[in-house]
Amino acid sequence: MIKIQNYINGEYCDPISGQWLDNVDPSCGQVYAQIPNSDAQDVTNAYKAAKAAQAGWAATSIDTRSAILLKLAALIEKNIDRLATAESRDNGKPIWLAKAVDIPRAATNFRFFGNAITQFASEAHENVGNNSINFTLREPLGVVGCISPWNLPLYLFSWKVAPAIAAGNTVVAKPSEVTPMTAYLLGELCTEAGLPKGVLNIVHGLGRQTGQEIVAHKGIKAISFTGGTATGAHIAKVAAPMFKKLSLELGGKNPNLIFADCDFDLMLKVTLKSSFANQGQICLCGSRIFVEAAIYDKFKSAFVEAVKKLSVGNPAEEGHNLGAVVSEVHMNKVLEYIEVAKQEGNLLCGGKRLIIEGSEGGFYIAPTVIETTTTQCRINQEEVFGPLVTITKFETETEAIQMANDVPYGLSSTVWTSNLDRTMRVSKQLEAGIVWVNTWLNRDLRTPFGGTKASGVGREGGLEALRFFTEPKNICIQYKN
Repeated sequence: MIKIQNYINGEYCDPISGQWLDNVDPSCGQVYAQIPNSDAQDVTNAYKAAKAAQAGWAATSIDTRSAILLKLAALIEKNIDRLATAESRDNGKPIWLAKAVDIPRAATNFRFFGNAITQFASEAHENVGNNSINFTLREPLGVVGCISPWNLPLYLFSWKVAPAIAAGNTVVAKPSEVTPMTAYLLGELCTEAGLPKGVLNIVHGLGRQTGQEIVAHKGIKAISFTGGTATGAHIAKVAAPMFKKLSLELGGKNPNLIFADCDFDLMLKVTLKSSFANQGQICLCGSRIFVEAAIYDKFKSAFVEAVKKLSVGNPAEEGHNLGAVVSEVHMNKVLEYIEVAKQEGNLLCGGKRLIIEGSEGGFYIAPTVIETTTTQCRINQEEVFGPLVTITKFETETEAIQMANDVPYGLSSTVWTSNLDRTMRVSKQLEAGIVWVNTWLNRDLRTPFGGTKASGVGREGGLEALRFFTEPKNICIQYKN
């Protein structure tokens, strides 16, 4: 039985209470590790370590901070096999996917912000008319809190932690209690990279307990959170009256608009990926597919045939497109939504739990496609976050835009068309923080990332992240001729 520990002040340590939580391997449904059930005492100790380290880290030269982050990126790449195997066992995703996407992207996050901080320039404004000059400093906030989700564990953990420490803050971070392993292993690599003690403190535990203590702690100046919309609303309710800075990347119910003039073969290949990558457990997955009437029947037939060919199996084995969903609780939630969808639409394929030979206790779901005729049904309004998509026919461009926007969320959208005028018209009218045209999940880390409506508040990525984790201070100097 593996014992995952907290990483506080550069050292691994048990929870003060001595209380532990089971960690389950979703591929087989068996407990394989235990994690700390951390409480207020553990969070307080993590905060004290972060607070003690903050002034020294903020005073550390940008070149030194950058070098440490770049070394950490290299160490992640050096340990890619170990980290990918751990991520797969913890999350249920195929090892090949963790090795191709999750772990390399975590390394890229540290490398990107290690370089970006060296280019994060101050602004100056000279007012010749009254002999004055203004210059704006960007100072670290102090101790900040980072809370990351279970779907892309190390990928999104590093997406928050890297800009926070690059900007000179110290961090109290909580990975998801469902997928804690790679964050645990990251502590070891931080020590090897020479990150000073207390700069990054990783506290494991339940969101309603450990996460709540981080959010409510008076000394923690900002919260960066990725997760469900309901949890984000609760965090805002707690943190806003304390005047904490908030970055909330929340749920999505993303539309995929397919027009008849698209490159059909490319669209079909990418749409299959955008529907079911990571078992559909990516906030950016296109879970609502809208298809122009002229090619609807062609798409329906080709897409369902392709979905039926997807292989679902043990994530440690080669040759499978999909692995297990993250937990039994989540599997049951998705299966309940599938039953709702069967009542609201026409089941085209999938729609059931799969029992995999040799992994009978695992949490596997057949990729599922539901045909619907309206956006006003639960399956087209509520985030499922699993291997389930709907397809719906539209007649006109105006109708497609109306259908896409007819949802509480506004994270991302995808448009397939070869018409440049339509690209601009539709992209401008879609209520989403990100619009991909003839592509999906094509990410440039310099660009702002985030959503509108119930999909969140604020932006991550690029200089937006460094701005979030710093406080601007303007200094005005009057001078004599």
